[in-house]
Amino acid sequence: MSAYQFIDHSYDVVVVGAGGAGLRATFGLANSGLSVANITKVFPTRSHTVAAQGGISAALGNMGEDDWRWHMYDTIKGSDWLGDQDAIEFMCKEAPAAILELEHYGLPFSRTEAGKIYQRPFGGMTTHFGKGTAHRTCAAADRTGHAMLHTLYQQALKHQAQFFIEYFAVDLIMENGECRGVIAIDMADGTLHRFKAHIVMLATGGYGRAYFSCTSAHTCTGDGGGMVLRAGLPLQDMEFVQFHPTGIYGSGCLITEGARGEGGILRNSEGEAFMERYAPNAKNLASRDVVSRAMTIEIREGRGVGAHKDHIFLHLEHLGADVLHQRLPGISETAKIFAGVDVTRQPIPVLPTVHYNMGGIPTNIHGEVVTLRDGNPDAVVPGLMAVGEAACVSVHGANRLGSNSLLDLVIFGREAARHCAEFVKPGTRHKPFAQDAGDFAVSRIDHYRNANGHQKTSDVRLNMQRVMQNHAAVFRTGESLQQGVDKLNQVIDSFADVSVSDRGLIWNTDLIETLELDNLLGQASATINSALNRTESRGAHAREDFPNRDDQNWMKHTLSWVDAQHKVALATRPVHMYTLTNDVEVVPPKARTY
Repeated sequence: MSAYQFIDHSYDVVVVGAGGAGLRATFGLANSGLSVANITKVFPTRSHTVAAQGGISAALGNMGEDDWRWHMYDTIKGSDWLGDQDAIEFMCKEAPAAILELEHYGLPFSRTEAGKIYQRPFGGMTTHFGKGTAHRTCAAADRTGHAMLHTLYQQALKHQAQFFIEYFAVDLIMENGECRGVIAIDMADGTLHRFKAHIVMLATGGYGRAYFSCTSAHTCTGDGGGMVLRAGLPLQDMEFVQFHPTGIYGSGCLITEGARGEGGILRNSEGEAFMERYAPNAKNLASRDVVSRAMTIEIREGRGVGAHKDHIFLHLEHLGADVLHQRLPGISETAKIFAGVDVTRQPIPVLPTVHYNMGGIPTNIHGEVVTLRDGNPDAVVPGLMAVGEAACVSVHGANRLGSNSLLDLVIFGREAARHCAEFVKPGTRHKPFAQDAGDFAVSRIDHYRNANGHQKTSDVRLNMQRVMQNHAAVFRTGESLQQGVDKLNQVIDSFADVSVSDRGLIWNTDLIETLELDNLLGQASATINSALNRTESRGAHAREDFPNRDDQNWMKHTLSWVDAQHKVALATRPVHMYTLTNDVEVVPPKARTY
């Protein structure tokens, strides 16, 4: 250990990750007078929130009547009744005020002719509890996430937040079940940094890169989830992985749901707008799990398009060049670059691709991480919080509705900052670290830095991605999942024989990718084992051998622990079927067959 020296830092709060949730929390904390450090492995405006296109949901009612209660109903229904209703109520009720805040911070929303924030329809968003179509998704053309990141980063800088950019967070510092800080490596010069904080807030995003085809950036390796698992804490609902219906065939690049919100139509090889058969009312704006399965069935039954009949066409040309230029300029450009398609004249080839992780680090509505302890499923882990896609406050349950993700980031990043400011007094002295604080992280760095096996990190990663793509996909069976568990265990065993060729610490991308792969493998294992364990179909988890939703036995969250040997232990946690107030009546669940 003596070969590694720490540079020590002390802050009231340390936020790990500079996407939408991390930035909203960071500037909220700084605005409260707390000293805050933000650790991010990429420049903040390159965080994956930049890829969010279609918009952010809120019942503003700018383009037709709307009500936050209808938004809440849609979100509960979309979650297939696995969402925690106290959290969903909080998010939907707070949404309009949060959007107006963003507008005041400078987010350049598209406008109606009357000058109000433009809102487009999105899948699963309705009025009057399912009777009409809601225009609820507030959009900045088709670059909403990009606009949000720039707006929030500017606010964080305005409030003098401290950023540690291109630092890779390695592990949490835990003492007696309490989080005391985090270890990070400055990738530019190889120095190790030990951050002491009253609160460590994880906003590290999802782990989409566990799959072969995904809309996620290469940085989406679920680093927060990996750190939490190594700290002996569970992840929640990892079996629920959302496939976005429209990733560009061949590359996985996202084509926003806003394209269908503007009137885009999915057609099969016979030219049929087939969604009318699967969802007669919502059609192309059915929820993402429904559309993804419908597309998969069309391809399975021989109605796919292309030489191999293995994808579907998304038609936008009928919308006209003016609408495409004004409302979907980014999509037009993306389709040209990645599919060679002129959207004013040709359809876009699309295929369902992994897009979002409903599961993550379990939290309450304040962003505090919770665990199962002494029979209490909501026991708070002192000093540790999580927000954004890394977290599972469970507003999305088994299936997230489009445009609720950006709302999740803003609402709970905002609330986590507010909650911290309530009980962390600025400048409060820190207890000294234990003598071995950070040694665990250093031992992992040293182990992988000197790994001298026979397997390349890239080969192990590709094998993991293929197993997940083939065995934990849109449709699942017990047999395919068990095969996937067995094959993934072989991949994990091969990781023990990994080789890292660069022995240095300065910009050692080989080492960083190996540490990222370690994070991915733990979460892949939690995902596929949780999916095998859940013997029902619900939301994005569709078991062909158990086609019905089973509320009697499975209306509960899955908790998964993965130990150092990647052995998985599972337990359950009750769904919060209660609300925070009496302002809304909870609607009972309806049966659903897949």
